[in-house]
Amino acid sequence: MAPAELSIALFWSPTPGELRERQLTLPDGSTVRDALTASAWFDPAQIAALSVGIWGRGAPLDTPLRGQDRVEVYRPLTVDPKEARRQRFQAAGSRIVTRHRPLGRKA
Repeated sequence: MAPAELSIALFWSPTPGELRERQLTLPDGSTVRDALTASAWFDPAQIAALSVGIWGRGAPLDTPLRGQDRVEVYRPLTVDPKEARRQRFQAAGSRIVTRHRPLGRKA
């Protein structure tokens, strides 16, 4: 009987507008760290400092993987999200409201 294998998708955006995708086949019981090492995109010393997640939720490097998982490597933030919103507000000159309940009395 052959050992069980996992099919994993690994995504990384090294720069804005660029997206890399790699399909990996790993042995059952592999972790996020194993997937990053198998990708050959990262130096082993660099892996410990990466911010990663599975299906959009942050995950530690020792998280076991399941079949069809989507492992994502996140870039560090260059601007605080609150500051970015302030800058967009100043550029637009009006209030930015998306999917927001109308102002007024609460129902």
